[in-house]
Amino acid sequence: MSTLSHFDESGASRMVDVGAKAETNRTARASALVRMSPATLVLIRDKRLAKGDVLEVARLAGIMAAKKTADLIPLCHPLPLTSVKLDFTFPAEGALRIEAAVTVFARTGVEMEALTAVSVAALTVYDMCKAADRAMTIEAVRLEEKDGGRSGHFVRDPS
Repeated sequence: MSTLSHFDESGASRMVDVGAKAETNRTARASALVRMSPATLVLIRDKRLAKGDVLEVARLAGIMAAKKTADLIPLCHPLPLTSVKLDFTFPAEGALRIEAAVTVFARTGVEMEALTAVSVAALTVYDMCKAADRAMTIEAVRLEEKDGGRSGHFVRDPS
């Protein structure tokens, strides 16, 4: 079993020293699912909510969140992100899938930035739609793929 890198030998928290690592291109993709009533999904798709275009506001919230990850997650390194993209699909009736793709040229990866982006985008959808549907759920926040760095390439098994 591998050791947890955010703790020293005595168990104290620490920020991992990445100073000796090479800067490389690193990417990560994460996703989240927001379940809601079919009627709420129609309001989102047709842009009929009083608060505005839910998906565009959620996209901006996700981008901003990715850029602020180091302010939110205590041991994350601040990173000079080169790209943050969020996409939205409707995989089933009453379901909105959010996917973020994040890239950086740095000494550490961007998995946390991608996960933060989809999480905050999903929370933004909830916030903007809660008056219409308080029973919405945010599910399956997960890393889909990452590449770059010592640990190499990871792709989630589709099953």
